[in-house]
Amino acid sequence: MSGSFLKRISQWNALAIAASVLLAFSLFLGGASREHLVPLAAIELAALLVLGLGLYRLAATGIWRNHRFLLSLAGLAALLPLIQLVPLPFSLWASLPGRESAVTALELAGIAPAWLPLSLTPDRTWQAFLAILPPLAMLIAALGLERRVLARFIWGILGFVILAILVGALQITLNSPAVYPWQTTNFGSLVGFFANRNHMATLCLVAIPFAAALAGSGLNSRDRIANLRLWAGGLVIGLIIVALGAIQSRFGVLAAMPALAAAAMIGWVSSGRSQPGPAILLLILGGAAGLAVVGLFALDPILDRFERDAQFEGRLDNWPIVAQAAQDFLPLGSGMGSFDPVYRSYEPVETLRASYFNQAHNDYLEIWLEAGWAGIALVIATFVWWSRRSWSAWRAGSHPDRDLQRAASVALLLIAAHSAGDYPLRTEAMAVVFALCCAILDGAAQELRPGRSRRRGPSNSVQEPVRRHT
Repeated sequence: MSGSFLKRISQWNALAIAASVLLAFSLFLGGASREHLVPLAAIELAALLVLGLGLYRLAATGIWRNHRFLLSLAGLAALLPLIQLVPLPFSLWASLPGRESAVTALELAGIAPAWLPLSLTPDRTWQAFLAILPPLAMLIAALGLERRVLARFIWGILGFVILAILVGALQITLNSPAVYPWQTTNFGSLVGFFANRNHMATLCLVAIPFAAALAGSGLNSRDRIANLRLWAGGLVIGLIIVALGAIQSRFGVLAAMPALAAAAMIGWVSSGRSQPGPAILLLILGGAAGLAVVGLFALDPILDRFERDAQFEGRLDNWPIVAQAAQDFLPLGSGMGSFDPVYRSYEPVETLRASYFNQAHNDYLEIWLEAGWAGIALVIATFVWWSRRSWSAWRAGSHPDRDLQRAASVALLLIAAHSAGDYPLRTEAMAVVFALCCAILDGAAQELRPGRSRRRGPSNSVQEPVRRHT
């Protein structure tokens, strides 16, 4: 009996260690959406191990039954590019919407008709499938891990954000390619370990609600580091606000106040929905101090960033072109990863410029183009899932588990909002963080075990459900 128990413990520890390695690889090596084949290969190899261990854990314990809907969404998202790679008879393929120019090109080239996959770019679609593996592996692993392990992952992400901000301080101070991890990047800006400052801003915004949960975890706690967690949460938020001012991302600046408001709400709920407690006051103090520093040293560059909006206006001008292409390829889409060549075939000559439009800068439009109605259906289903789980998390009482779930709810909303004007989930770093947040939030569907309270400290209750909400 004891040998079997120790074997199970070692298996779960192996899963936690493997998932932590995957998270570290993704954060440090997955900050670019291109020019990263070797780092991406390392992340995907780590994901295969995590995926195997996670699937075994879910199957051995039956935990998967508590997460059927989310696992179904993830499975369908991974299955979609594989379906697009299934060869079709040429006559059927040629009759699909949007293939007329491709058929003409094959005829002019004298290429004999053959079975072809639905995707116009099967090599890119295969890469898109491989890119799904790390977030899929993190999701499956996180659903099988205890809440205290997931909490450590979140604290690790907060530590990574602080480290990235410190690296970013060197970047804007030295302005040398030696301190930038990617060749194609925003030189002169604070990007941390990312290639794009907007994605660094997204991660900073995601960290704000979790820093509030960190501060909230110190409320009504009897351990000796309760006050340390309170102060740490407030200081992290203040540092992030200063960093957002230095990053000068439009979305980062605009979303900072809503993120701070959500952080205050998390602190208020953590205090039992009573009068403003120390957590809320510290969060407000940290945010206000950060805003004061930004206003003192970075207000003019930020305003100048909003005035120099030619690039953003270019995105708005290009979106109707993307929408037209998406309509032409309905209902099945052009294939995952095919945006770049498809858009180039639609781009008007008068819009050509030195810079090129390699992403739609609107993930919902890009999904519509590449995956058709099936992709949009998955997006809508994901928002439905998020709404139901968020409702369960926010109406619940004060508890460390619920604090993390509420923070995950806000983090997912921030990522979804930024995806309407950029492509943060095209980086493995943000995709894996997104998957971890999904796993944490899905725990809101389970009731906490009776008798557990904040005063008894963190528990493993997310993975020990009593019953499910109907």
